[in-house]
Amino acid sequence: MVLETAQPPGSQPIYTEQERARRDASAWTLVQAILAPLQFFVFMVSLLLVVWYLNTGEGYALATASIVIKTLVLYAIMITGSIWEKEVFGKYLFARAFFWEDVFSILVLALHTAYLLALFFGWLGQTGLMYLALLAYSAYVINAGQFLWKLRLARLQKPDSDDHLAVLSAETAQ
Repeated sequence: MVLETAQPPGSQPIYTEQERARRDASAWTLVQAILAPLQFFVFMVSLLLVVWYLNTGEGYALATASIVIKTLVLYAIMITGSIWEKEVFGKYLFARAFFWEDVFSILVLALHTAYLLALFFGWLGQTGLMYLALLAYSAYVINAGQFLWKLRLARLQKPDSDDHLAVLSAETAQ
């Protein structure tokens, strides 16, 4: 008897049964579940402050502080996410299931780090820094979308105990 899970045709399951069990048992799963919405909230506040500065020329210090905080939260989620990936998949980065998300995460991290370097060394000026932050934020939005899509796929692929019971009931009735 083969029990099928709901997943898009031709797609490989995101988690094996063992990986799903490790994911569900990991404390880092909860950490990621807390940090992801926190990072999004910090991003939204910072985005508003950056746009406010670019539109009015006011609030540079506040916008800058918000970008630095957003970058620190990004570092935290990247480090803890790497630990989570190691626990679940046995690799700190570029595990099969999250390879392309990790590749793009490196770009997001590089852009945020470039912002910090440019800020520290005074390379771009205030407006240039804000535009670099917007570029980093654009990459972050794409990357967040990748992870949300992967979360949706994982939920679609999750074995549903009620479906299994229905299949078993149908087979035993025959």
